[in-house]
Amino acid sequence: MSSPRDSDWLPPVSRLRPGSEPDLSDQLQRDPRARVAIDLGAESCRVSVLRSVDNGPIITEVHRIPDGPVSNGSSLRWPLQRILTGIEEGLRQAAYLATEGIASIAVDGWAVDYVRLDEDGNPLHDPFCYRDERTIAAKHKADAVLPPEETFRRTGAQPLRINTLYQLLADSEKEQRAPWLCLPEFVLHWLGAPRVAEYTNATHTGLVDLATGNWAPDIFATLGLDIQAAPRIVPPGTRLGRLQGPLSALAAFRDTELIAPACHDTASAIAGIPADLDSTAYICSGTWSLIGTLVSQPITTPHALAARYTNQGAAAGGFCFHTNVNGMWLLKQCMEQWSATGRNFTIPELVERATACAATPIINVDAEPLLLAGDMPTRINEQLAAAGHSPIADIPGNEPLFARMIFESLATRYATAIADLEQMLRRKLTRIHIIGGASRNRLLADLTARQTGLPVDCGHPESSTLGNFAVQLAASESSDGHLNQAKLRRWASLLGDY
Repeated sequence: MSSPRDSDWLPPVSRLRPGSEPDLSDQLQRDPRARVAIDLGAESCRVSVLRSVDNGPIITEVHRIPDGPVSNGSSLRWPLQRILTGIEEGLRQAAYLATEGIASIAVDGWAVDYVRLDEDGNPLHDPFCYRDERTIAAKHKADAVLPPEETFRRTGAQPLRINTLYQLLADSEKEQRAPWLCLPEFVLHWLGAPRVAEYTNATHTGLVDLATGNWAPDIFATLGLDIQAAPRIVPPGTRLGRLQGPLSALAAFRDTELIAPACHDTASAIAGIPADLDSTAYICSGTWSLIGTLVSQPITTPHALAARYTNQGAAAGGFCFHTNVNGMWLLKQCMEQWSATGRNFTIPELVERATACAATPIINVDAEPLLLAGDMPTRINEQLAAAGHSPIADIPGNEPLFARMIFESLATRYATAIADLEQMLRRKLTRIHIIGGASRNRLLADLTARQTGLPVDCGHPESSTLGNFAVQLAASESSDGHLNQAKLRRWASLLGDY
């Protein structure tokens, strides 16, 4: 099979231009103060400012903080103080830029990880990373008293060992009663908000009852977890009071409100899609790849469980029904390994060179060893060997072959996920909308279109930030706190071309 040309199956790029919703533009003019979105990512954390100017809204990324879990030899943890220091620097830069004042701040980020707090509300220690292997034993312990099938039926959350449920169970007995907050809500708490769990993020814990939308007391009791340590659940768009602490002394922050957006970054990313998602699948492609669609009711069938689909709260009601598979983590880990020997590349360089490579064998991107950190080229070659293929020599010049193999494998996995999704929905999907960092990867989009037979639209690489702002703006204009999906799409459309 020859390598694809750019002219074949080239996915159209969706960019909706501001100015299509003059009533929303007028609203921005009525309150010309800026807004700030903090987006916590597993590879970088970003602080962005939305300002209203003469020619429409402008979003500026004012600070980016490199991120990643750090091993201390016995565990894998997030460098919390480094993240907080970077956020504070980003907020100071936002205040310097937005001399008109800042109306609100909201925080979204990855799910499942959390911070345990002491009696004064300070972190007990750096939070564990979901990739830490401590949850292997914890999940075995939980499954013995609460079968995964029951967990999925009750909570809608795919019972993955990275879930908060199993992480809490893995904590020491001494810490079990210490209160905790998931990471985005912890940052809001650090800025002055009360201790809360935003609903879309809470649904990732594996501890929220589908029937009530609140914590499931019997699951806590069955597992011996202290429900009093859990924060109260609030809906997306909840206004949490004023910014507190030293930053509030800055002129731009003297009347700044804290808002819980859709705190889970995927829910924010979906809220940032300006298009109607009816009959459309989304792929949030970054460190992880999330493939799914919006549904009005959860799907908890045996097929959904076997296909590793999950039901997570959406920003304006319903559920993000998707499966969580590996993503650009594979390439980033390879790049780290190569960089250690002086072989430095950017992702655009590798995409360009991989486009010229012939098709390669594929691997199971969800194989457990590929979810772990360290020496990814060797891990990939072990998977190739297990599938009966020749390894790719990890030598200078072969880096594009690794990249091509990763993209081919991801696109193949996307196709099987879409096929499973259509079976569970009992209807055909008509197109795919890719968002996240990999939306700029033309080769991956092309391969996905080839493998699925569906047209692919490439959305915004920072869709989580767009959705964060869309929820802030929708919340500020809502008298009853209810978020409307159509309104979110209109805000996303207005903001989508920055």
